[in-house]
Amino acid sequence: MSDSIGNDSKNLPSLMNIMMELRKCCNHPFLIRGAEQSIVAETREKKPELKNDDLVLQSMLDSSGKMVLLDKLLPKLRSQGHRVLLFSQMVRMLDIIQDYLTLKGYSFERIDGGVKINERQAAIDRFSAPGSDRFIFLICTRAGGFGINLTAADTVIIYDSDWNPQNDIQAQARCHRIGQDKAVKVYRLITNRTYEMEMFQRANLKLGLDKAVLNPLKQNITSDGRHDVQVSE
Repeated sequence: MSDSIGNDSKNLPSLMNIMMELRKCCNHPFLIRGAEQSIVAETREKKPELKNDDLVLQSMLDSSGKMVLLDKLLPKLRSQGHRVLLFSQMVRMLDIIQDYLTLKGYSFERIDGGVKINERQAAIDRFSAPGSDRFIFLICTRAGGFGINLTAADTVIIYDSDWNPQNDIQAQARCHRIGQDKAVKVYRLITNRTYEMEMFQRANLKLGLDKAVLNPLKQNITSDGRHDVQVSE
């Protein structure tokens, strides 16, 4: 009787929850409950000379390959005069990146689902103003909608890919609006040999299928009146 209760489906972990936990590991360990305190304590033991903000910053970088790459990429982009849009589908991940930007002294704006419409527009205006000192704009991948025109940016960083590849395409379009006069470069951060890579590959297959089904069909009428239908590439 006890075995049947233990094997009840209600007691089994949700597959979606497992997937989300795996994605948290790829994005940053601080997303996992209790991990931040343990990592900071471990860094304090290894590098006792670090204090306060330096300790937190070092802990952020030491525990995440994506953050190491971001820490190398952003200074180069800023020195070359680029303006950046950074997307993540996790609001908590944006919190971590915001803490990192604050510790590094980068000027930024942010939009997520919790930002009111008037505050959102004010952030867009500050970022888009001529001579603006705002270097980077943090955006939740699914946040926004009408009115987000960020052609002041010329670089997109997708920190973590969305489950639906169409959402990433829509996100990239934020700086591909009418009025964009610069070449736009897109960086997508993916942790190799992980569930995240598997998810991205499957999303690409889905995206290819969508293109094959949704693209206009080319119809060629043969001499005997039959229609040969070809899917445009």
